[in-house]
Amino acid sequence: MALSSANLWVLLGLGIAGILLMTNKLKKAVKVDFGAFIQRLQLLPPPQPTPPKAPHPLTGLSFAVSDVFDIEGFVTGFGNPNWLRTKEPAVRTCPVVTTLVDSGATCIGKTVVDDMAMSISGENKHYGTPTNPASPSRVPGGASSGAAVAVAAKLADFSLGIDTDGGVRIPAAYCGIFGFRPSHAAISLSGMIPVSGSLDTVGWFAKDPSILRRVGHMLLQLPFGTQRNPRSVFIADDFFKLSKIPADEVTQTLIKSVEAIYGRQVLRHENLGDYIKSKVLSLSTFHSNQGNAEGKLSPISQLVNVMQLIKRHEFGGNHDEWINSIKPTIVAATANQDPEKPILTADDIENCNVIRNELRSAMSALLKDDGILAIPTCDPPPKLGAKEIYTEEHLIRTSTFSSIASLSGCCQVTIPIGLNEKQPVSLSLLARHGGDSFLLDTLQNLYASLTEQIEKASKPKASHKSVSQEESAEIAKEQGNQAFKDKQWQRAIRFYSEAIKLNCNNATFFSNRAAAYLELGSYVQAEADCTQAIHLDKKSIKAYLRRGTAREMLGYYREAMEDFRYALVLEPNNKRAAQAVDRLRKLFQ
Repeated sequence: MALSSANLWVLLGLGIAGILLMTNKLKKAVKVDFGAFIQRLQLLPPPQPTPPKAPHPLTGLSFAVSDVFDIEGFVTGFGNPNWLRTKEPAVRTCPVVTTLVDSGATCIGKTVVDDMAMSISGENKHYGTPTNPASPSRVPGGASSGAAVAVAAKLADFSLGIDTDGGVRIPAAYCGIFGFRPSHAAISLSGMIPVSGSLDTVGWFAKDPSILRRVGHMLLQLPFGTQRNPRSVFIADDFFKLSKIPADEVTQTLIKSVEAIYGRQVLRHENLGDYIKSKVLSLSTFHSNQGNAEGKLSPISQLVNVMQLIKRHEFGGNHDEWINSIKPTIVAATANQDPEKPILTADDIENCNVIRNELRSAMSALLKDDGILAIPTCDPPPKLGAKEIYTEEHLIRTSTFSSIASLSGCCQVTIPIGLNEKQPVSLSLLARHGGDSFLLDTLQNLYASLTEQIEKASKPKASHKSVSQEESAEIAKEQGNQAFKDKQWQRAIRFYSEAIKLNCNNATFFSNRAAAYLELGSYVQAEADCTQAIHLDKKSIKAYLRRGTAREMLGYYREAMEDFRYALVLEPNNKRAAQAVDRLRKLFQ
C-alpha cells in the first residue's frame, strides 16, 4: 500500500511538472503583444477643430506601421538588424503616416516585417515570428506580418503594410482580417523603403470594413459621395477550383450575398486563365532565360514567373550595393528567394512591361467602371517551420492568386469569411485600376449580407414557431438595439436591415439603422435612412436630429440647420438641437 502511495505521488509530481513545462512553452509561443511590435512609440494627432467644423475623420482610432515606413527620429529597420545598424534615423515622417495622424488617428508603434520584406510567410529569424492570433500554430503571413497581427489581436484599430506580391493580402487572409491593396501608384511611396517599385503599394489592415473604408478615403483622398452598385460580379471558377479552400461553400456564400443585394442578373462566371491567355498575347512568346519551356506553363504560372522576375530584378537594383558592401545575414528564403536566378536583360524588362500593360488593359476591358472580380486570396496558412514554406512550389501557388492585382495594378480587398477546420478562410474582390472608391463602397454594402449568409450556413436547421412578420421585425430590431449597445455597428445594421425587409413601413427601423451608419461614418446612407423615416413619420425627432448630423458632416450646413430647427419645433427644450442651431448659425454670420 505504501508503494502504491509513493507511485501515486511520483505520478502527480510528473503531471504537475508536465503542466508547468507546457505553460512555459505556451508563454514563449504567445509573446507579449503577440510579438507584433518591433518598437513602441506615440504620434499624437493635432487638437480637434473648433465648432462648427467637423472633428477629424479618424478621431479615436489607433494604428501601427510596418517597419518599412520612416518616422522622424527612428531608424527604419526593414526587418534586418544589419540594416538597422548601418542606417541613420529618418529626418522626416513618411507622408502617409502624417496624413493619418493629421486625420485624427494615433500611431502607437512600428511592427515586424519579414527579412527585408521579401518573404510571404511572415517568419523572421532575427526578431522572431509574430504569433498569428487566429491560429497560433500557423504562420501569420508576410511581408507585413506584425501589422496584420497587431490588428487581429486588437492591439490597433488599423495598420499599414507594404504589398509587393501579396504582403498585405496574404497576412490578412492568414490572420482572418481585412486587407486592402490600392491601385498601383494611387498612394505615394515616399518615405517607404522600396522592395520592387513597379509592384510596391502602401496597403492597410482592419478588423472592421467601415474602418478600412474610412482609412482608404483619407489615404486616397476620396470624397464621400453617391455610391454605385456593380453591374457585373465575375466569379473566377478556375481559380476557386485551383485553391485549397472549400470552394463550393465560399462561392455559394458570395453568390447568395450578391443576389440578395444586387440581384442575380449581375452574376457572371469566368475562366480567368483562358481569358488572360486570349488577351495577354505576349505571354505566349515570353522567355525568361530560365531554362524552362514557357509554353508548357499555364498563363497564370507565366504571370507568376513574370512577377517574381520583376520583383527580384528591382529588389537587386535597390539593395544589391548595400548587400554586397555589408554582407548581412539574410535568411535563405528571403535573399531573392533564389540567388541562382539570372539577371534580366533589357529585352526581358521590355517584354515584362508589355505583358503588364496588356494585362491591365485586359482587366480594364473585363471589369470596366462597374465590375467586380472574385477570386480566392490564398490557400490556408502553413504550419510554423513547415518545409513547404521554403519551396518554389509554395511560392508559386501562393503568388498565383496575388499576381493578377500586382501585375495589372488593380485594387484588391481581402475579406475574412469564417473558419474551415479551425483555419481562417477568405476571398478577394478586385476592381479595375483606379476603382478603389468603388471597391471600398462595394465591400461596405456587401459585407453585412456576407456575414448573414455565413451565419445561416453555420446554424443547424431548427423547427420554427409560427411568428408574424411584424413580430419577427420587432425581434430583429431588438437584436439590432443590443448590437448597437455593444458597439457592433455592422451587426446592428444587419439586424435593422432584416427588420426593414420584414416591415418597411416602420420609421424607427430606418432611424435606428441611420444611427448605426452615423457611427460608421457612412453619412450618405444615414441621411437616406432618416429621409425615409421622416417620410413615414413626420414627427420623428430622432430622425430629424440624425439627418441633421449626417448633413452637417457632409457639409450641407443650411439643410442641417433646417433639420435641427424642425426638431426644436417638435420639442422646444431639446438641448442637442438648440446647440446645433447655435453652432451652425455662426457659419452664416
